[in-house]
Amino acid sequence: GLITSRDFGGTKKWRTCYTSDGTGHTMLYAMDNKAIELGIPVHERKEAIALIHDDGVCHGAVVRNLITGELIAYVARATTIATGGYGRLYSVSTNAVISEGIGNAIALETGVACLGNMEAVQFHPTAIVPVGILTTEGCRGDGGLLLDKDGYRFMPDYEPGKKELASRDVVSRRMTEHMRKGKGIPSRYGDHLWLDITLLGRKHIEKNLREVKEICEYFLGIDPVTEYIPVRPTQHYSMGGIRTKATGESPTLKGLFSAGEAACWDMHGFNRLGGNSVAETVVAGMIVGEYVADHCQNNPLNINTKLIEKFMSREKEKISTLIQRDRGENPYELKKEMQEIMMDKVGIFRNETDLVQAVEELKVLHQRSQNVALRNKISSSNPELVEAIRVPKMIKLAQCVAYGAMLRKESRGAHAREDFPERNDRDWLKRTLTYWKDDNADLPEVEYEDLDVMKMEMPP
Repeated sequence: GLITSRDFGGTKKWRTCYTSDGTGHTMLYAMDNKAIELGIPVHERKEAIALIHDDGVCHGAVVRNLITGELIAYVARATTIATGGYGRLYSVSTNAVISEGIGNAIALETGVACLGNMEAVQFHPTAIVPVGILTTEGCRGDGGLLLDKDGYRFMPDYEPGKKELASRDVVSRRMTEHMRKGKGIPSRYGDHLWLDITLLGRKHIEKNLREVKEICEYFLGIDPVTEYIPVRPTQHYSMGGIRTKATGESPTLKGLFSAGEAACWDMHGFNRLGGNSVAETVVAGMIVGEYVADHCQNNPLNINTKLIEKFMSREKEKISTLIQRDRGENPYELKKEMQEIMMDKVGIFRNETDLVQAVEELKVLHQRSQNVALRNKISSSNPELVEAIRVPKMIKLAQCVAYGAMLRKESRGAHAREDFPERNDRDWLKRTLTYWKDDNADLPEVEYEDLDVMKMEMPP
């Protein structure tokens, strides 16, 4: 049969392939089923907390068993990070709760691998209020409308051509502008706007937007067949990630690969069109996977046992220090403060004052995160310990985002500076590269890489 497609924001053709409104779930089910069919072992409830590397080569990872607390060394010719985005740096995100950027962070902490374009963070226009769960762009692609407190359809006033189907960054900014004019619907969770899909009818919604219907029923107690959906722009996608070559390999740390949202593979630039992350997931998995296999075939496993012991001992000592410390910072409070800073000052609209404050406040949080203490002192099945390990890494990533946004004096794609509203190709047609080379530093090091957007580089 034929593959069906629908209209999505920012595109001129109906080219977004889909499965109802559950494309992501369908892909996950297909992948899981294939892994089971092929007998591929899946090591669940384990988290990589550091990469093993030496002389510019990655040799694997130190992995922690979340149930037993045991540390394990995974030694490999090639190590691939495919951990998704870093949306949970923000207080409200459409991302899964595990999308905290830890894969990006352990690459950053090598001091060798770099992250690219971390300030490029996309906000989706239609996340439900207050929980931030996504209502698919298919709602608007199928004909849904955005309405203000007066029931007025406002998007044609701002974008007469594409209306609700302008690109996500544009719709998010227009919605925010409209709410700033006092046109939002007040609620105990802040102002929001309405998404109206009632005009699509019950049959269409129950067939093509069934997940949206379920989400509205479970989390809002409303039926979108007859009621409007409260929506507001919310963090959605990370264009930044581990800087890679076209092959998916880090240009600075041999043997480290990355794919999907965890990577800065340059499929999207500083923005992303709806549906393109699905395309990237499929295409990157195919292309990068083949290069990983080739790398494993063509490179011997040369590693010194003492190197493994060195990294294992270092991570054990860090965890032991956390558990033994009697007084210090609460990791949950640090995380909440970080998320509020990012949401309030490094959001849809950015400016120098907010970004400078964000950078300074995150510096303080970074220093405080070096003194985390636990109330629960056991090493196994301890979610507080998991949080204490993750939060300092997350704060480093937040610093990369905020600092990169502060330095980039222009607007480009999802990076919108109110004080520099124009795109400036003369000075800023560059990729941001972020390193954390010094463990004692309180800010990342930032470099820039010139780009030629007229050149299309395909994998060799």
